[in-house]
Amino acid sequence: MSARQTAPHEIVERALELSRADGCVVIADEESSANLRWARNALTTNGVTRGRTLTVIATVDGAQGTASGVVSRSAVTAGELEPLVRAAEAAARDAGPAEDAQPLVSELAAACDFTDAPAETSSEVFASFAPALGESFATARAGGRELYGFAYHSVVSSYLGSSTGLRLRHDQPTGTLELNAKSPDGTRSAWAGAATRDFTDVDPAALDAGLARRLEWAGRRVELPAGRYETLLPPTAAADLLVYQMWSSGARDAAEGRTVFSKPGGGTRVGEKLTELPVTLYSDPREPGLETAPFVLAHASGDDVSVFDNGLPLERTEWVRDGVLDRLVATRHAAALTGLPVAPAVDNLVLDAGGTKSLDELVAGTERGLLLTCLWYIREVDPATLLLTGLTRDGVYLVENGEVTAVVNNFRFNESPVDILGRATEAGRTERTLPREWADYFPRAAAPALRVPDFNMSSVSQGV
Repeated sequence: MSARQTAPHEIVERALELSRADGCVVIADEESSANLRWARNALTTNGVTRGRTLTVIATVDGAQGTASGVVSRSAVTAGELEPLVRAAEAAARDAGPAEDAQPLVSELAAACDFTDAPAETSSEVFASFAPALGESFATARAGGRELYGFAYHSVVSSYLGSSTGLRLRHDQPTGTLELNAKSPDGTRSAWAGAATRDFTDVDPAALDAGLARRLEWAGRRVELPAGRYETLLPPTAAADLLVYQMWSSGARDAAEGRTVFSKPGGGTRVGEKLTELPVTLYSDPREPGLETAPFVLAHASGDDVSVFDNGLPLERTEWVRDGVLDRLVATRHAAALTGLPVAPAVDNLVLDAGGTKSLDELVAGTERGLLLTCLWYIREVDPATLLLTGLTRDGVYLVENGEVTAVVNNFRFNESPVDILGRATEAGRTERTLPREWADYFPRAAAPALRVPDFNMSSVSQGV
């Protein structure tokens, strides 16, 4: 019998039975996905995939400490299961003591659905979305624009078992939509994206209407030089910058003086006020619409994650509270080194600054400035300040006297998200959004639009 035919919980139990190590953690990830692609107002391809990945983490105690070995493989057959377990044990013996070694998590109640079949997706997830998309194709065709895009949905059922008795389970649905509208000659382009759990809350007609308006804005073009401009960052752009900030907020790196959250002279900036806006930046595995695993699922150890923390419960964590830096990402090992609270990373991020205005209302309150669509090709320039560079894309618009009057050229920007929070003068209402640059890695986010009075457009960039 193959691993695919064996129930995931059974393969976890079998791997644990085979283990000869001092400790063992096994994660079986059962994944199914469905997708649609379209171009020039017509569907082009669709598909459904399924697969399983098995991760075995072996721990071996020694006189100098505990070592860990991790091996992950896809499509493991029953005959390959024991060699996989032995490979993890051999990797642990060869690795030497693990710096992040901690006692494996224990004493948690077993998930009542641990032995249930995995959740699955299929093309049925698009049952209401696809017809609505077809109607949008007809509307776009009549309006003289072409729609391109991609819709993707996956469900990953993760089964985590350990030699200390953990039996945990989490089902993670993830849906993303990216929609581009272009003029037939390709000179004008606009983008919209959405994140969803099941596509029942995605309205292609509304997204297309917004894109049509942006293409109309691009009927007049103005060339602008590089410089600092009052800029409205829409939620997707704000989220892209803040996700990178979260990825750069490790407690240990900060305590060792390597990041923007390091305090000059030693220590961290925890407790320091970062912005005058009433900003709360938080992660919560139970955030409505952004739900994610309520426990650590670590397939490998890294700077801010530890395989020894697998199964550790996750709760709402406020990284910034009322404008003050409150937490840095800390494994149990990093917390012990830095004296900061244990605060594992959570797979979502929400920025709430108390605002109530829509993006249109922020535009209406702008005397002269720029309205961005999104950012892309974001890269780090200086970790000490978290200076990032990147490009604008698919529409930068000139706002004059509360109205969009033209499209302008694209820019390269140089900015730090920490500095942006400190300089932002207004925030709109928080809404779920898709961080365009990080959509493949971090789709669960909510953010407001931000008004930045002096956003640094460091050079002019070609492209649409």
